[in-house]
Amino acid sequence: MVDERKGTGFWSVVQSVLAAFIGVQSKANKERDFKHGKPIHFIVGGLIGTAIFIFCVWLLVQYILSTSN
Repeated sequence: MVDERKGTGFWSVVQSVLAAFIGVQSKANKERDFKHGKPIHFIVGGLIGTAIFIFCVWLLVQYILSTSN
């Protein structure tokens, strides 16, 4: 029996979301995601990734502001 969801596990979604953030997603991975992935997984992954990015930028700004005085 062939697993239809092969390649869309947690780490594949993380890899795809990170690749999308920097714009280097390969054509093969993009086709795999569209063929086998569920959109909600990528939406949630993107939202979590965006929240982590914003939090890191906020921490960096707070650090810079605290060391500038």
